[in-house]
Amino acid sequence: MKKVGLLCGREYSFPPAFIVRVNELGKKDGVAAEFVKLGGTRMGEPARYSVIVDRISHEVEYYRGYLKHAVLQGTYVINNPFWWTADDKYFNYSVAAKLGIAIPRTVLLPQKGYPSDVDITSESLHNLEYPVDWDGLLDYVGRPAILKPFSGGGWKHVYKVSNKEELLAAYDKTSPYCMTLQEFIDFTQYVRCFTFGKSDILPVHYDPKERKYIIDHEYCRSSRHADRERCADHQSSIGLRNEHHRVRRKDDVPYAIDFLNPAPDFERDRITEFYFEHVVEKMARLVIDRALNGKASHPWPRWEEMLGVGAAAGFTGAPKSAVAGQKSAAAPAAGSAQRS
Repeated sequence: MKKVGLLCGREYSFPPAFIVRVNELGKKDGVAAEFVKLGGTRMGEPARYSVIVDRISHEVEYYRGYLKHAVLQGTYVINNPFWWTADDKYFNYSVAAKLGIAIPRTVLLPQKGYPSDVDITSESLHNLEYPVDWDGLLDYVGRPAILKPFSGGGWKHVYKVSNKEELLAAYDKTSPYCMTLQEFIDFTQYVRCFTFGKSDILPVHYDPKERKYIIDHEYCRSSRHADRERCADHQSSIGLRNEHHRVRRKDDVPYAIDFLNPAPDFERDRITEFYFEHVVEKMARLVIDRALNGKASHPWPRWEEMLGVGAAAGFTGAPKSAVAGQKSAAAPAAGSAQRS
């Protein structure tokens, strides 16, 4: 029996539906799902799960530490806890831009302040330029602009600013977070893309003003192929296997405005019954496939290889099995891309 574990927080509709669906679909192949239960992890403890779906470790450090240990013991974790720990929105923008994906002009900003338990003084910051050329940064990204955290989600600490005065007023509220200043895309179309694995991608119409999903298949039809291609390229580069991409279209150009959502909202009342059923089915089939065919070394980032910087995972320290398996990436075996 191969076991799939679910690690989650305050979710109410997705977890039980997901577990039931995995148990229904996986029964014939000997795959079963349950909630992960933890009470202290011993070093070297054997893997209890073939696959773990992680939706909460970004908020609970113990879970993240456990998941890294689980990967070491051979568990396939969705999403890769090593990359999730290292990842941030600004790096994702930079990778996507190098892959040829349209990205709004973006600036990474020095922090306004620092955590109270960190002893930071003016002497600690002698590498920073002062004063910051706020007018120059706004000239670069354009007005209006969006100020938002370089790592985060849930619409927290996001501000739309039209001039330097508004920018500084918003910036003064952002301590201790590191922020980005980004060009505002006055969109004609807003799409969120659910991703399952590397290439199974579903574009969905989303209304950011009402913050709700809309079932409108025609809305995405004309841009679906291009949006899927861009998301698939980025999924391959950063190694995530379940994520949520946000794309705004302006003058028929798709701009990727957010690539870092490794624990997307799956609650039924927010994503609609239609997409909820789609998500439950796709996630169940994904984890069953990974339980039967996946290896812990598969979901490692490949951005070095894709950008011609070096061998895949050369900088991120993937297990040797991943590096060995990617030596023939130029001519992969049939079907291998679907399992990676």
